[in-house]
Amino acid sequence: MSLDETQQPLFDLLVIGGGINGVGVARDAAGRGLQVYLCEKDDLAQHTSSASTKLIHGGLRYLEYYDFKLVRHALQEREVLLRTAPHIIHPMRFILPHHQALRPKWMIRIGLFLYDHLGGRKLLPPSNGVDLRRHPAGAALKSSYRAGFEYSDCWVHDARLVVLSARDAQLRGATVKTHTRCISLARHPSHWEATLRDERNGVVTRVQARAVVNAAGPWVEQVLASGVAVGRTKGVRFVKGSHIVVPKLFDHEYAYIFQHADGRVLFAIPFEQDYTLLGTTDIELASLPDKAEITSEEVEYICQAVSEYFSKPVQPADVVWSFSGVRPLYDDAASNASKVTRDYNLHLDREQAPILSIYGGKITTYRKLAEEVLDLLSGCLPIDGGAWTAESYLPGGDMADADFRHFLSMAQKRYPELPEALIAHYVGHYGTDLHLLLAGCSQLIDLGLHFGNQLYEQEVRYLMRYEFAESAEDVVWRRTKQGMGMTPEQIAALDEWMQTDHSPQSEAGPDVHHG
Repeated sequence: MSLDETQQPLFDLLVIGGGINGVGVARDAAGRGLQVYLCEKDDLAQHTSSASTKLIHGGLRYLEYYDFKLVRHALQEREVLLRTAPHIIHPMRFILPHHQALRPKWMIRIGLFLYDHLGGRKLLPPSNGVDLRRHPAGAALKSSYRAGFEYSDCWVHDARLVVLSARDAQLRGATVKTHTRCISLARHPSHWEATLRDERNGVVTRVQARAVVNAAGPWVEQVLASGVAVGRTKGVRFVKGSHIVVPKLFDHEYAYIFQHADGRVLFAIPFEQDYTLLGTTDIELASLPDKAEITSEEVEYICQAVSEYFSKPVQPADVVWSFSGVRPLYDDAASNASKVTRDYNLHLDREQAPILSIYGGKITTYRKLAEEVLDLLSGCLPIDGGAWTAESYLPGGDMADADFRHFLSMAQKRYPELPEALIAHYVGHYGTDLHLLLAGCSQLIDLGLHFGNQLYEQEVRYLMRYEFAESAEDVVWRRTKQGMGMTPEQIAALDEWMQTDHSPQSEAGPDVHHG
């Protein structure tokens, strides 16, 4: 039944898409007092947002394309997010070996000087030159690399950033529905009516909202096509990025950024204690695939590119895991995929009830993007509250002085009967919510069933109850990376247990505000 024009819509804002941009908008809007409904056709962060290089960074290479606005905004956000979520975002020092056949030293020095100063850096140390013959990071490299540079950026657990933002949106009163597909949009002068289908049981519901934010990522134009009287005036380019994971190539905590002869850069990043993450590629696609998957050519490209630097060559046979995602980049008519801007473009159509579509963007700038979305919608919706997220923290991030190491030390003392490595895992994923996770638990036996690696029943129940997890894949590949140390049989057993268990799912928590 359509909404009568004299009735009030049930929601102020319908957000379509549970990737980083969608949950960021939902969180910001809910925190300003709007009634928000977010739907995601799959799991949170199931696609592009969990397939990043796991970095909160300014994008050093974008300086070469004179994309100073993007770099400045990203560098500013780097320190904001570091304070917002110190449990899942950590400072990291990067080593850039100087390749004499590629960019000259003076160019790199200028680039790093700009990188140090464009964003008003305060928390992170500046860049400097290094002698790789004496630096700890030099030992893993070929002896021909004698000089290099060191600079700061941050590592992030990308999928957890999405999930925690969604959880915070829910805590602030938003309705968050995963596995719920928007199959059609009907536009009226003062509201939208969306037809939604639960992908688990086929049940169809309808939701009315004053405005729509189309944050569907690669599917942004498919959503527009499902609407009534919505003009598609923008364009999206599909660029696939793939990464590989290999057994760790070095024992120190530094990451590497490598120049490549084709103009791209690749990263080698410490990953999950025992591994190294390598990537990424830029492959332009003519159409959106059902599932993004790495090709043998991409594997070979990454292995060959990083083997130019490491003393021990990396072979395709070394790969223990890989992942791919499609970046929905705004079509700026750049000549190749590497040069397409990573900045976002927001398109507001308000001919009748407003719809705002998000093109492009990167994980580092998601919070700023959400602020701009709310600013644009302020002319269409009664938004009383102002910007607030820069001074807030995500669930689990309220550590004194954002001091992760101190909180970890205190947590290990508080739970002396639990392995220190396990507490480190919990603190690195849940921060201060560790105490909610471990309520009533002081010994290993209290954690229940052991599913493999460091995964116990207590954590799985927590993820099902508070973090929207419904399958083993949700747990071991997105909310945690425990799948790296589990067998396929263990993962299958976990999935069977989850499907037959009846724990409460996706509860906001004891302090939920229902608005």
